[in-house]
Amino acid sequence: MKATGVVIAALAVFAFTLAACNTATDSGDGAEVFASICASCHGATGQPTASNVERLGVRDLTSAEFRKRITRELVENQVRHGSKNQLMPAFTGVLREDQITSVATYVFARFK
Repeated sequence: MKATGVVIAALAVFAFTLAACNTATDSGDGAEVFASICASCHGATGQPTASNVERLGVRDLTSAEFRKRITRELVENQVRHGSKNQLMPAFTGVLREDQITSVATYVFARFK
C-alpha cells in the first residue's frame, strides 16, 4: 500500500509540474522561473510544506544541510535530470538552457 501511495504522489507531482510548465514564464530571469516552476513544490521561500516533505521528499532549500553542500552545478544537475528518486521531474526540454542556468544561479545565490 505504501508503494501505491508513493506512485500516486509521484503522478500528482508530475501532473502538477506539467500544469505549472504550461503557465511558466517565458522569462530567463531565475527568480521568475523559480516562482513559476520551483515554488509549487519547494515553496516561495524555499521551505516546502510538511506534507510535501513527508509524502514526496521535497528538499528544504533553506536547511543548513543543503546550504553546506549547495553548488550551482548541483542545482543545474537536479533541474536538468530530476531527483534520484524520480519524484522531481527533469526539466530538460521543458525549460530553455538559459532558464535552467538562471534558476540554478538564483537558487545558489539565494540559499547558499
